[in-house]
Amino acid sequence: MIDTATSTPSRSSERPASEVRRGAGYWLSSYTTMLRFDVASQRNTLPLALLMQILFGTGMAIIYGFYLGRMSPGAMLYVVSGAPALAVITTGMVLVPGVVGERKIAGTWDFIWSLPSPRSAAVASTFTVYTALSLPGIVVTLVLASWRYGLHLHLTPMVVPAFLLASLMATSVGFGMAQAIRNPLVTNLIVNVLIFVVLVYSPVVFPIAQLPGWLADIHQVLPIYPLAQVLRASVSSGLVENLGVSYAVLAAWTVGAWGAAAYVIGRRR
Repeated sequence: MIDTATSTPSRSSERPASEVRRGAGYWLSSYTTMLRFDVASQRNTLPLALLMQILFGTGMAIIYGFYLGRMSPGAMLYVVSGAPALAVITTGMVLVPGVVGERKIAGTWDFIWSLPSPRSAAVASTFTVYTALSLPGIVVTLVLASWRYGLHLHLTPMVVPAFLLASLMATSVGFGMAQAIRNPLVTNLIVNVLIFVVLVYSPVVFPIAQLPGWLADIHQVLPIYPLAQVLRASVSSGLVENLGVSYAVLAAWTVGAWGAAAYVIGRRR
């Protein structure tokens, strides 16, 4: 007589070994694992990255003060309130593409995509690390720049969403650009050009009205000027108009960067 209790496999043992796991719990577990991986693999470079963005943001605010000479309180406030945008751009649009390019060359992304975890969890981890990295840089840049010029900033209730959206947008655009461009050397070239454009032609620490009309119109749809406006409005009063347009432009660039990254990553095998 056959013992059916021992010969019939249980329902739990019928799951194929190759079955793909899904669900919110599995995604969250994968995200947490990838977050630990990102932090551990870059634990030596993250402090340097934080220092770089603080020096870039605060340093440029001080240097612009030398260029402009004796400034009125309004001009000083404009320079100080624009300094955080320089710190955010340093992290999101300069540092992130560099990290992605290095991982491409080293084959790290191929290893990450081969792991039994959703690719979206790995991307979300990268966004989290560098978005969070931008926030201390914004705060320290504001504190040092305002101390240098002897200003007292006016924080608004929008300071938290402004900081988060600006950091997320910059990280998203940098990551999406680096993933969409196959050659890391081309990405590096674009990043170097971007630094030049931000420092010389972008109305971050000077009013956009100073630019020719055609160049001002271009900056209205590019992400750098709206990023500066959103951050400026969160720490000052009376300097920014049409703030809703700036938020809409940043949101559109963020979603567009996500779409580009998702398309490229989804096609990789």
